[in-house]
Amino acid sequence: MNDKLKNIKLLLLDVDGVMTDGGIIYDGNGLETKVFNVKDGHGIKMLQRYGIEVGIITGRTSRVVEIRAAELGINIVYQGALKKLDSYQDVKLKTGLSDSQIAYVGDDVIDVPVMRRVAFSAAPADGLPEALGVADYVTSKGGGKGAVREVCDLILKGCGFWDEVASRYEL
Repeated sequence: MNDKLKNIKLLLLDVDGVMTDGGIIYDGNGLETKVFNVKDGHGIKMLQRYGIEVGIITGRTSRVVEIRAAELGINIVYQGALKKLDSYQDVKLKTGLSDSQIAYVGDDVIDVPVMRRVAFSAAPADGLPEALGVADYVTSKGGGKGAVREVCDLILKGCGFWDEVASRYEL
């Protein structure tokens, strides 16, 4: 697995079921709410600190995702991506990165085509069987419950940054 991780320059994430538990709450005015995990956010910020970019490719469109992406400094955001492979190809074109430099976390059938292309793919423990079946790694945590953080830590370790992370936090 470390061979697949050592050259990662970009982590792409699905949102519903990966960055969240997949639940969507609507208030009485029809405004959407999602719950994001702070640990996942910290993992994303740590990756960015070490020069690994993070992006989002999601099938739904939500103002909440725009807000969370902006808060985390995520500039690669594709919403309404019903054919995620098209968005993925666009990301590669715009970044100049190759499959061997990209990781992806997805939880559903819509994610499988991208998961098959990237150097390293992961799925949350509660992902659908189709995603779990093609993932290089299945997290011990579910979507929105620390799965993204688990993958971020794996990438930091695989890229050789973990000792520096550990010393920074005096682990």
